Amino acid sequence: MANLKGFSLPLSPEGKANLLPPPPWHYSGDFMTIEYRADPDAVIALLPDELEPADDPGAVNLIFADWQSCSENGREITEPYYSQYKEVMFYVGAKYKGKPVCRCVYIWVDKDYAMLRGLVQGFPKKLGEVWMTRPTTVGKAGMRLEPGGIFAGTLSAGGRRLVDAKVTLKEITQNGPTVSDPPLHNSRHLPGIDGTEPAIYELVTFSGTDKEIGPIWYGDAEITLFDSPFDELKALEPKEMLGSYYHSFGYTFAGGKVLEQHKV
Repeated sequence: MANLKGFSLPLSPEGKANLLPPPPWHYSGDFMTIEYRADPDAVIALLPDELEPADDPGAVNLIFADWQSCSENGREITEPYYSQYKEVMFYVGAKYKGKPVCRCVYIWVDKDYAMLRGLVQGFPKKLGEVWMTRPTTVGKAGMRLEPGGIFAGTLSAGGRRLVDAKVTLKEITQNGPTVSDPPLHNSRHLPGIDGTEPAIYELVTFSGTDKEIGPIWYGDAEITLFDSPFDELKALEPKEMLGSYYHSFGYTFAGGKVLEQHKV
């Protein structure tokens, strides 16, 4: 074992075979974000015992993200398969010891390494198929970042469509999404090998460094959530639209903090 290297499995003699290199991890991406209100009871039902409902308990943040990422040595940039991926995230608000926080309750990603990286961070990632409209600067085969530009996103998993979303741009705004602004509080959960209690159950928090945000476009949005025997998204159907946005975002993840550690 002492001769095997790697941050994650599989460990190997040279350490190149591991699926996930160690942090820091750098991210740059384009975000299509839609905020809305769902049934407050459905949102509250997704919170663990450590968290309390938010002041706006039904608020939900849906994000489609087209990412490029790399580790500190940047080797993934010249191996695009290992740097480019897309994901769909659902955030909700909550409180921890009386202070506002946010939490990712559902998330799908289209690459294995991004899925493992998320599980390390406490994101409840599942594999899915994600597509997004790309902004263009030349030609007629795409949409421009300008008033009237229409940007769509779709999510499928297990052979079933789960999400259709669309944003029509109106204007640049100084304000952006709010549900995902407070500190992120996720749960790291690893089932025990004996099939009973979890081997790891932690409430964790982290925030990025070196954050950069591009111009934020505001617009009108449409969302359709579909039913599936293996997902529970229909419970988060929109009751009221709050706002929609398109912008670029970059940051670095360098680690986090364990807030609580216990068995369920």
